[in-house]
Amino acid sequence: MKTNQNTFMRYEIKYLVTAQQRRAIMDTMSKYMEPDEYGRSTICNIYYDTPDMRLVRRSIEKPVYKEKLRVRCYGSASADDKVFVELKKKYDEVVYKRRVSMRESEAEKYLTGKCDCSKNNQIVSELDYFISEYKDIAPAAYIAYDREALFAKDDPNLRITFDDNILWRDYDLCLTKGIYGKLLLNQGQSLMEIKVSSAMPLWLTHLLSEQRIYKVNFSKYGNAYKTMMGKLVDGGYCCA
Repeated sequence: MKTNQNTFMRYEIKYLVTAQQRRAIMDTMSKYMEPDEYGRSTICNIYYDTPDMRLVRRSIEKPVYKEKLRVRCYGSASADDKVFVELKKKYDEVVYKRRVSMRESEAEKYLTGKCDCSKNNQIVSELDYFISEYKDIAPAAYIAYDREALFAKDDPNLRITFDDNILWRDYDLCLTKGIYGKLLLNQGQSLMEIKVSSAMPLWLTHLLSEQRIYKVNFSKYGNAYKTMMGKLVDGGYCCA
């Protein structure tokens, strides 16, 4: 299924699963779901923050409302490749995402105030306001992972993703520097996300119960930050 959405509003529910649990999930899901247009891909992100890391620190405090800004690409990027500048907000457990595409070199200049965005629309207006509100934002963390994505055959709004090999680094903060870093998860773990606009189907809730898979609070950027600060202990994952 081809998707070109630039706006999203949905619930994103996260689970940490073992290799054995994932195999059981995939066996059942094959009846109801199929790979999306990307199938398995590598997603690379640069998260932006203020000099005092206000955005990630606020996220860790579990507020009712929080927001983050990142630049995303699929696979390694060059300066002329298309990337997505994404503004992600979460209010009362509902996730809202706005994104606009541009060349990597333009995104880097735009977010650091060296040029205006070549596009003019509502999403860019929201990004402009964010940049003016959080002054002096700059690249703060690189996070990459391998993702397997599927969507429901009878409901394209239901998506399930598995993220493996989650890597992070706090240097070489550019999408053109290559895919490498330190692992964030334990060996054999995957981060599963259920993305849904309403209630989960019964087959899925039954499957989670049968496999004893429980919701977790997990933020890739938040846990990378806590690792940088030496504050992440075993099992001490922070919220999304």
